[in-house]
Amino acid sequence: MHPTIERMQDIVAKGDETLIAGILAENVRFLPPTYWKTWTGREPVAAVLGHVGQVFSEFRYRRVMGDGNDWALEFQCKVGDLDAVGVDLITLDDDGLIAVFEVVMRPYKTVGALRDAMNARVMTDARFLKFRHALS
Repeated sequence: MHPTIERMQDIVAKGDETLIAGILAENVRFLPPTYWKTWTGREPVAAVLGHVGQVFSEFRYRRVMGDGNDWALEFQCKVGDLDAVGVDLITLDDDGLIAVFEVVMRPYKTVGALRDAMNARVMTDARFLKFRHALS
């Protein structure tokens, strides 16, 4: 398994954006499960993933599939009292950093709860005012 994917499994669920930032490419693109826009850039993507790590509970990866630069990591978690399963679709760059991070997740009700929880957190994090440009 690629070392970045191994590290990712250890740090994503912790919600520590400083650790997460260390495995992201400078111009990483993050495609969340809650809306169609894409976040771009290490700092805003690390901040978003840091918040996600605080919203998810009982997070664990169930399966890891892939090789080279393309990976799929199946996970399960809770958002509040709702269960969810999803897949992190990861593309690494030539330096072994995460260049593209796309998340697909179900069921719909849990994705809605995630969206609501993330919106509430973002509204209290002043950094997101300056990150608006990071949405493409």
